[in-house]
Amino acid sequence: MGDSVTTRVKWVEGHRFVATTGSGFSLVLDNPHREDGAAASPMELLLVSLAGCTGVDVVAILEKMRQPLDRFEVVAEGFRAPEHPRVYTEVDVVYRAWGDGLKPAKLRRAVELSEGKFCSVSAMLKPTVRINVRIELNGEPLPDEI
Repeated sequence: MGDSVTTRVKWVEGHRFVATTGSGFSLVLDNPHREDGAAASPMELLLVSLAGCTGVDVVAILEKMRQPLDRFEVVAEGFRAPEHPRVYTEVDVVYRAWGDGLKPAKLRRAVELSEGKFCSVSAMLKPTVRINVRIELNGEPLPDEI
């Protein structure tokens, strides 16, 4: 069996919980659609996990490729099924990178490596969720062929 990771979630009040990760970090979860909602929902955090996982990968890969990166963000938009359990059926992931001298082919390769090999969250979602990828460099869409 592989590595073990544990997270603890404790109820605070209403629909609010505090999660503590195995590495000791804490965050608040809630139902933001309620009048007293004060934090992100678990489903929102799933998108955060996807964007964060692949974002960390892409930055690390670009560093190894010695590509100049001035600014970088990942936007994930999830589309949920209309019926319960209202799972994500499709997610659009947009990679936005800025950097003078950043090579489009290297950026595309970094995204491909993350999406296809390194991002654990993406790998877990792909069997049941369609993930659409778009890449932008310095405010312009990257063509499919470079």
